[in-house]
Amino acid sequence: MMRLILTLPLLALFQCNKDETVAAYGAADQTWSLQEIDGQPYEASALLRFPEEGKIAGNAPCNTFQGTLSAPYPWFGIDDLTATRAACAGLEAEGFFFAALMTMTQSEVSGSVLILRNDDGHEMVFTAVE
Repeated sequence: MMRLILTLPLLALFQCNKDETVAAYGAADQTWSLQEIDGQPYEASALLRFPEEGKIAGNAPCNTFQGTLSAPYPWFGIDDLTATRAACAGLEAEGFFFAALMTMTQSEVSGSVLILRNDDGHEMVFTAVE
């Protein structure tokens, strides 16, 4: 009986459905353009969006992509990332973008800047598109 009483408050927390991802902390309702990776300008075009609660989507240099955000802010993680399979001259830049994006573990939103980083010191800097 005591066990049931202790678990009921936990169930209430999980039923809340409040978005705790980076989207809820300033990243939603924006399109974010990648400016640099590890301090180096990113010459290709890559865009991020947070179209709905718990989701990420965007445009890499060749393909569109989508996935599920899996960590509460300020943490960052993407699960179930899928992308279209078009070929173009920017596939190398796209591979670099996806490889970097999937290693990011922290996020920071400050006005029109979104920074993704990880514990190894790697960083991706995005700016909001007007």
